[in-house]
Amino acid sequence: MSRRSGILEFAVLGLLRESPMHGYELRKRLNTSLGIFRAFSYGTLYPCLKTLVANGWLIEEPGNAPADLPPGSGRAVAPSSSLAGRRAKIVYRLTAEGKEHFEELLSHTGPDSWEDEHFAARFAFFGQTEREVRMRVLEGRRSRLEERLEKMSASLARTRERLDDYTLELQRHGMESVEREVRWLNELIESERSGRDQRRSSPEGSAQQNTAGEPDGLPRRGNNPPDPSGDTAK
Repeated sequence: MSRRSGILEFAVLGLLRESPMHGYELRKRLNTSLGIFRAFSYGTLYPCLKTLVANGWLIEEPGNAPADLPPGSGRAVAPSSSLAGRRAKIVYRLTAEGKEHFEELLSHTGPDSWEDEHFAARFAFFGQTEREVRMRVLEGRRSRLEERLEKMSASLARTRERLDDYTLELQRHGMESVEREVRWLNELIESERSGRDQRRSSPEGSAQQNTAGEPDGLPRRGNNPPDPSGDTAK
């Protein structure tokens, strides 16, 4: 399995853990909730769904409404008089084995979870992730970006004199993007640590949850975090 397909399977399982969906609705959720998938197609999603069904992690159920055709499919929409002849939507539902598999994936904190696209997908499901796992992923991501900054700085120092002004500015922009994400990660890690300390000092112990019902979630903040998979330089 490629890294990209592995990330997609993780995201699909995570979204279907929230509620069953048909393919078109699932694709919209992947695009809106997880921007890293905005460029992928139905030709990528449906083979992924079939694989998850074959593995026993999803089941297919008939829906009540006729299926919507994918945009750009090139096929005309049937007139209303023939709606009854159109195939029903297939709804995908997470199985008990699929839920167990997703929870196992959530517990992984290895180097893959620190990379740009995988980290973005993992972060999108932090509300379903244990605090200690979140901390390890955040600290690993920060360590990876600090290594990247070191390499970028060394490279810039070696090549500065040979670069034109625009290329130099692009290099600086890349470094600033990484520095901004490191600052954001520092804030998240500090918030996680503060919440853990508060929980330990609370008479109710670890039973506390935030108002959204998430396990030890972060306090809501007005500012939007940087996109971990967006403008970060490689």
